[in-house]
Amino acid sequence: MPTQLERMIEQQPAALRAVAELDVSAYADRLRGASRIHVVGTGTSFHAAELGAELLERGGVHAVAVPSADFARWRPEPTADEAVILISHTGTTPYALTVRERARVSGVPLVGIAGERSGFSEAILTPTHERSETYTVSYTAALGVLGLLANELAGTGTGPDAVRGAADDVERVIAAPDVERVAPPRRALALVGSGPWGVTAREGALKLRESSHVLAEGFDAERLLHGAAVPYGSDDVLIVLEPAADEDGLTGAVAAAAEATGMTTFVFEDPVRSPDPYIAQIAATVRLQLLALQTSARQGTNPDKAIVGDRKSVV
Repeated sequence: MPTQLERMIEQQPAALRAVAELDVSAYADRLRGASRIHVVGTGTSFHAAELGAELLERGGVHAVAVPSADFARWRPEPTADEAVILISHTGTTPYALTVRERARVSGVPLVGIAGERSGFSEAILTPTHERSETYTVSYTAALGVLGLLANELAGTGTGPDAVRGAADDVERVIAAPDVERVAPPRRALALVGSGPWGVTAREGALKLRESSHVLAEGFDAERLLHGAAVPYGSDDVLIVLEPAADEDGLTGAVAAAAEATGMTTFVFEDPVRSPDPYIAQIAATVRLQLLALQTSARQGTNPDKAIVGDRKSVV
């Protein structure tokens, strides 16, 4: 019997095509001219915020990704010429609500990105409703919306056609994920990539932790190289994301060093990946979601119940 995680993964091409039809121009107008845009989220939503802020910066719009807790409690009050994009799957988590209220009190322009049942009145509502605690479709839909906003604000080339292309890429990856060769680690699993693939490595690690309870961590190549790699050895697995996208060759060099120490290493490369590094993350993320689904099945865990027992009281 299929899990809800599997069903949610399979919904992503249709969800992305629906996102491509959204008119976000009025929301982009709220943000236009801001001296700085704070892109805010928690967990998976923060990974979307990181990629979205990087895309806006690439288009010449000053943007910074901020975890919801940091924005809610530790950052100075936003100024009147700034703006906030708040990403929240449900629109109801405590720090998301605090960020939303803080933006309202400050009077800064606020644009949300949330699921269709969130009741978030300032939000672009994505056609998503997660049924698994391992969130997938709401993340890729949020990336699609951020692409549309960035294209409206800065002509980044990530508009409706690019989002429809991402849907095609996701469909292709679901049909042939190329993850069967990866066995669960005896001890721990690390994922590594450069630039935006480093963010996708962290998102993939989170999906593996949530779905299959595997000790997994995601890194950009530089951070893995400078100290973080020290504990890894022959009982561990390394997944390397698109080493060819790293023009400096550091990601490939990290992979070679890992193999030399006896670490089992797998390279994930998309032979037809999008030339746009932002859009390429959508299909790359779905491949890692499928790896998480496979690993959950092999580990005998329930990927739809990530948080159980006493842990429920602290989230």
